[in-house]
Amino acid sequence: MIRILVLLASLLVAGCAVSQPASAPAPVPSAPASPERPRNVILMIADGFGPASATLGAAAKGAPLAFDSLLVGSVETSATDSRVTDSAAGATAYACGLKTYNGAIGMDADRQPCRTVLEAAEARGMATGLVATSRITHATPASFAAHVALRAEEAEIASQLAASDVDVLFGGGRTFFADLLGPMAEAAWHVATDRAGFDALDRLPAAALLADDHLAYEIDRDETAQPSLAEMTTRALDLLAASSDARANGFFLMIEGSRVDHAGHGNDPAAHLGDILAYDAAVAAALAWAAADGATLVVSTADHETGGMTLGRDGVYQWDPAPLLATTASHDVILSRAEAASDPAEVVRLALGLDVLPEGAADALRAAQATPAAFRLLVRDLQSVPAGVAWTTSGHTAVDVGLYAFGPGAALFHGRMGNDAVGQALFEVLGL
Repeated sequence: MIRILVLLASLLVAGCAVSQPASAPAPVPSAPASPERPRNVILMIADGFGPASATLGAAAKGAPLAFDSLLVGSVETSATDSRVTDSAAGATAYACGLKTYNGAIGMDADRQPCRTVLEAAEARGMATGLVATSRITHATPASFAAHVALRAEEAEIASQLAASDVDVLFGGGRTFFADLLGPMAEAAWHVATDRAGFDALDRLPAAALLADDHLAYEIDRDETAQPSLAEMTTRALDLLAASSDARANGFFLMIEGSRVDHAGHGNDPAAHLGDILAYDAAVAAALAWAAADGATLVVSTADHETGGMTLGRDGVYQWDPAPLLATTASHDVILSRAEAASDPAEVVRLALGLDVLPEGAADALRAAQATPAAFRLLVRDLQSVPAGVAWTTSGHTAVDVGLYAFGPGAALFHGRMGNDAVGQALFEVLGL
């Protein structure tokens, strides 16, 4: 509350209105179901991660994903106005324990603010945090600590996050905080805007705004410029656990592997895989931390599936992740390089790790150089067809997503649950 008042005052004075892939450590053994109440809760959300994503990740890794042994059920993901949810309605269901309309950020179906599990945790004196590889103002993280009618209101979301009592904010979205950095500093925030600043963060409240927009896909990430999701997870856990609030009352932390979803929207199988494995590494880090702590519940799920990816296509009973592992850049980076290249076909060949392009592909790529949508489709098929991967949509689907749980209170998460029921269980397990 003190931070909120200080920030509001400073904003008024200032005249501002407040309105790729790497193998993860070995999986943590599954804990027996326990009726005990956890001291801490880590909620992990792999945005856009469906059942096929789990199969793809494990096959490419050559070993189970860190959370495979912790599968306890599935989640039905519908919104109130559609059987196909968006991230805003899906995340609000987890945050508030109720279903709402697509686009809602911390709002119920009547467009009234709903109290989130993070806000309830803060009211009880717990430390809290939000970590994402998207803009931190994007739908999923925003739904836990902001309240707006439509997810596009990101400038307002930034103002609400800056004025909140959240202790950790790690992600992208620096552009929306340009006019808020000074007031945040006056309100005692420790703000990092680059890798060096992130590495130096040692006190709360801490904000790491590490890109103007989203953080890079894992396949494109420069580790000297941006930390991995696993690194942000570990830093957030260490900072929260050391705080006086957490020592007295525990903490609630939401971590999102955001860009699994973006790659699904782009039908970009290599970028999708890279961020799946990055999320897997982050879950492994959280599980290892929780296992050592003994009083921490880890819940992992997704808000929805994206892309309608299938493993097997065109009636051929084969698929193989190897072509995706040979790829060294996302579609976004390939397109950016190709736009200015003298030979876009050579850019694609090198990025996909091919000795030669299929017959006719080079001419097709050169012809489509000035047409980004057509060029992307060609790159998609040059990757997906050899891998035996297909896509049914550039949007979301209504398929159920996996539900995974480890630690005290895991018994509350089981079977087929609605996304609102998962949110209600989060309140219940913390006694909020």
